[in-house]
Amino acid sequence: MEIRITPADVGKRVSVRRVLGGGGEGAVFTDVVGVLTSWTGGVLVITRKSGETVRIPESSLVAGKVVPAAPARRRGPAASFEELARVTARAWQPLESEPLGEWTLRAAAGFTRRANSVLPLGDPGIPLDEALARVTSWYAERDLPAYAQAATGAAGTQEVLCAELEERGWVRELSAEVWTAGLAPVADADVDVSGVRLSRECDADWLGGYGRVADPEAALRVLVAGPSVWFASVPGKAIGRVVVDGRWAGFTAVEVDPAHRREGRATAVMAAMARRALQEGASAAWLQVETDNAGARGLYGGMGFAAHHAYHHFRADA
Repeated sequence: MEIRITPADVGKRVSVRRVLGGGGEGAVFTDVVGVLTSWTGGVLVITRKSGETVRIPESSLVAGKVVPAAPARRRGPAASFEELARVTARAWQPLESEPLGEWTLRAAAGFTRRANSVLPLGDPGIPLDEALARVTSWYAERDLPAYAQAATGAAGTQEVLCAELEERGWVRELSAEVWTAGLAPVADADVDVSGVRLSRECDADWLGGYGRVADPEAALRVLVAGPSVWFASVPGKAIGRVVVDGRWAGFTAVEVDPAHRREGRATAVMAAMARRALQEGASAAWLQVETDNAGARGLYGGMGFAAHHAYHHFRADA
């Protein structure tokens, strides 16, 4: 076993083996794979694809090497992280935005972190600490907490930025994943969609089914914005929203009334929206699901979706 990594490999994907227990009798060896996000003061920090950071004293290293990027997924449409990041952002458009170099500051009166966080794709054009100070003040001017949305787990994602945010006291408050699938299998689900109503309008009944709305006016303006937006509903039972954007159909806000769960309502809503998106020329599907939502993950996995990358919302230290 050899240690074939150095601090010059920060930013690369590595595999390391460390020893726990001091290396004597009863020592335990463990492996860690992820992006080497820092190596300072005798400590390595490795960020796993889930966003979890692992701190490893260099004195405990017994082996280490740079490894290739994670192999391409065998399921779902091919897509880069940056393509999906921009497509998903267009589905949750803010009420106001401002560029900061290649970053985008976004605000929508607090409705959904996805429209109220800085999207840091590329270079802010100024040193990181200065950029984060600008982010914090921009949101403070709007009486909003400062959030940054950053991703891990795929080629081109932002493990180093995530580690730098944590080093500066930003707290990872929520993690979720972007899942992708071919659109046709979702549309072909063997389910009755005759009870699903599709509309360009987002009415009071639909908003009532969505539930998580403190400011209905702001929520409505965010929800109706997008390249081609459709709202699906089974009155009093289930709702959904789909945003068609070129080849992509983004499924959001799929909610089922608790009294009508396990009746196939979510599958019917998804299938009806997928058929509409196919008519508009889409061929691929995406959705966002929180890491602890086991029910949704089981449903979407059964429809052919698979995780593409994770994303995280970091909140500035108050």
